[in-house]
Amino acid sequence: MGKLDIKYEAERFGLVFVWIALVLLFGAMRPDTFLTWSNFSTIFGSEAVLVIVTLGLIIPLTAGDFDLSIAQVLTLVSMSTAILNVKLGYSLSVTIPIVLLIGVFIGAVNGMITLYFRVHSLIVTLGVGTFLHGVTLWISDSQTIAGVSTSLINYVIVTRILGIPIGFYYAIILCTIIWYVFSFTAYGQHLLFTGRGREVARLTGVNVGAVRLCSFIASGLMGAIAGVLYTGTTGSANPSSGTFLLLPAFAAAFLGATCIKPGRFNPWGSVIAVYFLVTGINGLSVLGFRTFVQDLFYGGALVVAVMVSQLISGRKARSF
Repeated sequence: MGKLDIKYEAERFGLVFVWIALVLLFGAMRPDTFLTWSNFSTIFGSEAVLVIVTLGLIIPLTAGDFDLSIAQVLTLVSMSTAILNVKLGYSLSVTIPIVLLIGVFIGAVNGMITLYFRVHSLIVTLGVGTFLHGVTLWISDSQTIAGVSTSLINYVIVTRILGIPIGFYYAIILCTIIWYVFSFTAYGQHLLFTGRGREVARLTGVNVGAVRLCSFIASGLMGAIAGVLYTGTTGSANPSSGTFLLLPAFAAAFLGATCIKPGRFNPWGSVIAVYFLVTGINGLSVLGFRTFVQDLFYGGALVVAVMVSQLISGRKARSF
């Protein structure tokens, strides 16, 4: 293996090494609290929703678009799940397909407005997300709704495998599916070509509009899945539940683009990035830092991740 190969492999797995170092550091400082299986099962099981939101984000990001509405899709779907199940008495078998269709519909609306009116996706999804927040406040009367079916809670957090809530495994299954689509399907390649240069992709025969529209729909669906899981995690829905997830999800998406496949948004890198960030927050909490450190950590990680991913992308561009 040459020097370039070693350098590339170090770059690919650099975040993994830093994550391991972080675990060892916190473990050395608080071995009785941090280095316990219950703590690690909490780390892995409690952030399945964040993993799914991050995976949803990287689909339009790969195509060169942003989806700032995904957190509000989560919130609206979570609230809709609670209303349909608790207030209207619908079973989960009826409720879940309905709320998933809500996510698909919102994703389609984002895509059609962006494509038809040629407005930047950043503006469209910001506006749609704000509108959805208003809808959520309206239908919930700004109140938390509790009493969701225990079946949903059992299927998300109560049932455990190796001590980890089953919601974690749902996130890993979705990650595997997205990885397969990105790596082994024509759509995954078209998504990548579209993100690298829409005009070039169009000239090579890629239906750029359809690719971008499908990416928004997929993002909306992932936001809806995250909303259902969030409701199952808490057993309730509140009108601001998903808002705080947008910043860490973007931080994880850009940080994930610095590992596994540097310079490219990728699902496994995103999962590693989520748990790297969560490990940092968990470790600082164990050390006694107050809650404000979460915003400092996520905000700083987002800035650093964007800078590093831009440096990697720029270096790769110069190498061609």
